[in-house]
Amino acid sequence: MGKSHSESGRLIVVSNRGPYRFKAHARGVRAESTVGGLVSALDPLLRSTGGTWVAWDDTFHEKDLLGPRVRVPLDHPSYFFSRVHLTKEEIELYYHGFSNRALWPLCHYFLGRCDFEPREYECYREVNARFAKAARAETRAGDTLFIQDYHLALVPSLLRRMGTTGRIALFWHIPFPAWDTFRVLPWRSEIVEGMLGADLIGFHVRSYVHHFVTSAEMLFGAKWNEATETLEVGEHRVRVKACPLGIEFDEFDRLARHPDTVAKAQQIREAIGTPIVALGVDRMDYSKGIPERLHGIERFMERYPQYRRRFSFIQIAVPSRTEVPEYRKIGRAVDETVGRVNGRFAEAGWAPITYLCRSLPRRQLAAYYLAADIALITPLRDGLNLIAKEYAACKTQEDGSMILSDFAGAAEEMEDVFLVNPYNMDDVAEKIHRAAEIPTEERRMRMRRLRHLAATRDLTWWREEFLGEFLREGRSKRGNEDER
Repeated sequence: MGKSHSESGRLIVVSNRGPYRFKAHARGVRAESTVGGLVSALDPLLRSTGGTWVAWDDTFHEKDLLGPRVRVPLDHPSYFFSRVHLTKEEIELYYHGFSNRALWPLCHYFLGRCDFEPREYECYREVNARFAKAARAETRAGDTLFIQDYHLALVPSLLRRMGTTGRIALFWHIPFPAWDTFRVLPWRSEIVEGMLGADLIGFHVRSYVHHFVTSAEMLFGAKWNEATETLEVGEHRVRVKACPLGIEFDEFDRLARHPDTVAKAQQIREAIGTPIVALGVDRMDYSKGIPERLHGIERFMERYPQYRRRFSFIQIAVPSRTEVPEYRKIGRAVDETVGRVNGRFAEAGWAPITYLCRSLPRRQLAAYYLAADIALITPLRDGLNLIAKEYAACKTQEDGSMILSDFAGAAEEMEDVFLVNPYNMDDVAEKIHRAAEIPTEERRMRMRRLRHLAATRDLTWWREEFLGEFLREGRSKRGNEDER
């Protein structure tokens, strides 16, 4: 996509969280890049082409010396960061409220956890309007807008109502549920209508595409053309496609080959002290199924006692939304389960579970991936799950096995894994046993193919596959208009 994009207009990215956070220090202000696949994919593009990133910045306040519009990165300004200010009440109602107490559990099929509060939806709508207004102010003729995720589902249609005629893309990063689940949402029509303001809508996998298409058909009588992946809603046509997010494969591969990482991985294995090491890495969230996974470990120990002192499981859980009581409750449940299982099976010098409740730098995480013989990736529901791809990228010797939940989006993309039902403890135990007993040549063949998938469908591929074609189509359309 290169710099030729600047000839046809800029890219305006709109997301809940921004690419940088700012911290004051003795000599002024320091900018810290935020971590995540989205920033890794789009920050380099904006640096090379220019444009604007519109997002909420929780470090922004009324007396902020930088102001609402900052050139970033600070040491080599390349594009604008338009910082949206939210009050504490808005953060509670829009973000912790409707986004994460209504849409998040609904889309992950946890209907019992949904809280549909009209006041929270109203704040969600108002905040979406503020984001749309900020994006509209940054947009000029020829620009392309790229809206991110479920936090901002109303923004595409709001931009249209504000008079935006440019091309709009939206990527939905979490599952889109089946119609029988989605229809529970009191504001189902508003959400789908908001999304349909885009020209291009992306999801990770085909099943999410079909779920969204069904909702559009049921709510608005939309017509779906499978051959062209196009929805027709009145006179408006929307391309809806599946495009699974990738990772920075080369970076993880490089880290895994670094001598310091190799040495750290060896230290981890020596500290654990068993021939077989399994690993789970998750954000602390009820959708990740950590307690259920630990019950699966317990069942494995029960059914296969010959693996005592031969098998160990490491669970890395990154604290998340600690201000929310429900998430603290999950943490306590994990603590209690780890203690109970270890209490049942531990012997002198060995415990089946090692539990780390903290975030790890990428290099340390790569060492754990490298050290593990088995990756146990068993969310109860997940939009995709990039841990699976990161693990494959770090298995430079092709010596690992992967157990993957049937309910992760990645299960539709990754074939050389042991698929498991995370709700079935016997299935989890059996798949751990199969992964532990797999012949060496089959294990290497599977991992070789998984690494090839992660390498060829990396973050650069995703950016080009989803955005590249859209931007080229925009250039072609504007070129034809100029000729006329």
